[in-house]
Amino acid sequence: MIKNIVFDIGNVLAGFAWQEFYLSFGFSEDIYEKLTKATIKSAFWNELDRGVLNDDELLEGFIRNDPSIEKEIREVFQSVEKMITRYDYAIPWVKELKDRGCGIYVISNFSHKAYIECADALDFLKETDGAILSFQEKLIKPMPEIYQLLTKRYGLKAQECVFIDDTAKNVDAAVKEGMKGIVFHTLEQVKTELEEMLTF
Repeated sequence: MIKNIVFDIGNVLAGFAWQEFYLSFGFSEDIYEKLTKATIKSAFWNELDRGVLNDDELLEGFIRNDPSIEKEIREVFQSVEKMITRYDYAIPWVKELKDRGCGIYVISNFSHKAYIECADALDFLKETDGAILSFQEKLIKPMPEIYQLLTKRYGLKAQECVFIDDTAKNVDAAVKEGMKGIVFHTLEQVKTELEEMLTF
């Protein structure tokens, strides 16, 4: 029986709108592609979420990936406030599930910088029963330890949890730890799959 819903944040309870954010600076297509490769799509991005380096160290790491766009990298990462966007459905959805008796938790790869600068888009966190954020724990999905930490910290049984994430490998990792899993494609699709689990 499912008693607890465990959510990812990005593109589930809030938008991870990095493409729109980068494009808002008006860069050329060439610069946009270089910027994407040097930051979001670089292996170094995980270090941002893992919280093991400070902001200056992360910035220097991105610049080392492509020194030719140092100016643009510094411009983008001066403030990431608009990289995370608020989903109006998040709080009503969370409250609806809580009213049905579900425990609501979060496991998310999230950076300290985004947590501070995008706080307005994360207003749903106050409605949850607990959260594991990667930068605080120095763990990232899909490491098994991050799922184990959630169940241990909050006294949950994995088989009573369903994990919802927009990335299949993160859901697969949760399933390996004994949870049920749903890959988020659309809100309607997830609600349908979740309802089947909750009424089974």
